[in-house]
Amino acid sequence: MRSLLTEKPSSPRGDGQHVLVVVGDPGVAELLTTTMELAGYRVAAAVTGAEGMARIARHRYDLVVWDAALPDQERFARGRRGAPADRPPLLFLTTCDSLHDLVPDLRPGDEDYVVKPVRIAEVLDRARALLRGRGGPERPEGMPCYGDLVLDDAACEARRGSRPLCLTPAEYRLLRHLLANAERVLSKEQIGRHVWGEFRAHGAIEKLVARLRRKVDQEGPALIHTRRGFGYWLGCPDD
Repeated sequence: MRSLLTEKPSSPRGDGQHVLVVVGDPGVAELLTTTMELAGYRVAAAVTGAEGMARIARHRYDLVVWDAALPDQERFARGRRGAPADRPPLLFLTTCDSLHDLVPDLRPGDEDYVVKPVRIAEVLDRARALLRGRGGPERPEGMPCYGDLVLDDAACEARRGSRPLCLTPAEYRLLRHLLANAERVLSKEQIGRHVWGEFRAHGAIEKLVARLRRKVDQEGPALIHTRRGFGYWLGCPDD
């Protein structure tokens, strides 16, 4: 375990994708969660197969890292066979002895595996490959993004996945400000000064946020949230 802890990713590999780690060993779970967060992913964790399946049913994840040694794999296997086409890709952690059971049922492009004891560099490489296969349009280097939200500052355009958002100038400035401060609550006063350069009534800001939210969160998980009494923030809320 000590040797694994010294193995760190050389550079960020993710860009805000939401990953669920379902691992029963607390040490391995902590290692994966910490290093994947350092590598640029948003990570949630579950310690049992039942908890992992419940989280997958309630929330949308971009990738699931699943320990194939967890109990109740038969129930999980049935869920895999009946899963919808848009379910998240799976990266299994398995032993050499279990490969003969796992590999024949893998779905190429949607599922892969890493042999234990896990190496973080290999986990990151396999995760990146699975996400790239599901990533939709290629993101030009340097464009600000959060999950599947991408902004093009040169053209003042935004998209959510492959869907263009068709924003007004004020909506784009607001979204850019929220993205630059992702997961931080911005007050209405802060938003007004940034968007218009002056004080605006709270009602005007609320209407602007409502219009932007309808466009950004029309499909997929909500990214724009209200913190009542404080302001607004952009991000994926934890469970």
